[in-house]
Amino acid sequence: MAQPQPEKIRMIAGLGNPGAEYAETRHNAGFQTVDELARRAGVSYWKNQLGAEVATVRVSDPEAEGGARDVVLVKPQSFMNTSGGPISKLCREYNIKPEELLVVHDELDIPAEDVRVKVGGGHAGHNGLRSIIDKLGSRDFSRIRFGIGEPPGRMSGADFVLKQLRGKEAEAFADTVMRAADACELALSRGVIFARDHVNGATANNGKH
Repeated sequence: MAQPQPEKIRMIAGLGNPGAEYAETRHNAGFQTVDELARRAGVSYWKNQLGAEVATVRVSDPEAEGGARDVVLVKPQSFMNTSGGPISKLCREYNIKPEELLVVHDELDIPAEDVRVKVGGGHAGHNGLRSIIDKLGSRDFSRIRFGIGEPPGRMSGADFVLKQLRGKEAEAFADTVMRAADACELALSRGVIFARDHVNGATANNGKH
């Protein structure tokens, strides 16, 4: 049975940790992707609202009044493990259903530099997703999964995701940010099912989805 097309995306929330010490780390993949979307849309102002930095952009939508719809960009400022608080409050504030939410997050279980789109699902041990599911009371939001790969050797996952990126690692990460933002734009313009079917596997080396 084909999976039904979810609602059009009206909010994109990027997960991360606030503060300069976390800015250039793998765990801030969501923040960096949302920042790139904001840059492309010409956003010059973020407001602090309900525990998050928030900006609104207009995206083309032939079916909407005036040919465009508003999309809310969100960067929760409550730290990763409690991301669900600000996101759930903003969903209520803007009357956005879980099916209209797209979350961008880092993913250890996906090879570095791979980007995948997912509709619904569990948290797979990711504390940011766990918090969102808990606070929304739903798992029906879509995700842009930003692959960071597994930590080398005996490095812990926590150290790996919070390690400052330098040199070639930083360059590869920046390239993945661009492709994650491309995936977000595709989900906005064509829907998350279309984005999933065209993005997943495009850069994967192992052919798994």
